Amino acid sequence: MSHRPLVFLSGLTFGDYLLWSWSLNGNHDVLALVSGLTLPPLAVACLWLLVLSVARVIASTARRPRSGVGGRRAGHRRKPQPSAAAAGSENLAAAAATDRPSRKIAA
Repeated sequence: MSHRPLVFLSGLTFGDYLLWSWSLNGNHDVLALVSGLTLPPLAVACLWLLVLSVARVIASTARRPRSGVGGRRAGHRRKPQPSAAAAGSENLAAAAATDRPSRKIAA
């Protein structure tokens, strides 16, 4: 995720605020009006991008798996693999179940 738009818009907002403040103190009425009218939308957009950036950072840290010992969480155990004889009997049972004719109901 790029932070360039947030940095650019923050700089633009800060620059507009400085221009507005300077033009108010220097009695530049037209410049103060223009920079004052553009400051609220810039500030809202800057806050919106800041909120989105924070939400993306929180979401990315929540999705990131936590690394424990060996890359697995403590207490997480691996299921034991069935032996070849047990796997063969399961395959026979599955084959016997599929040999029975099934009745299909037409709609």
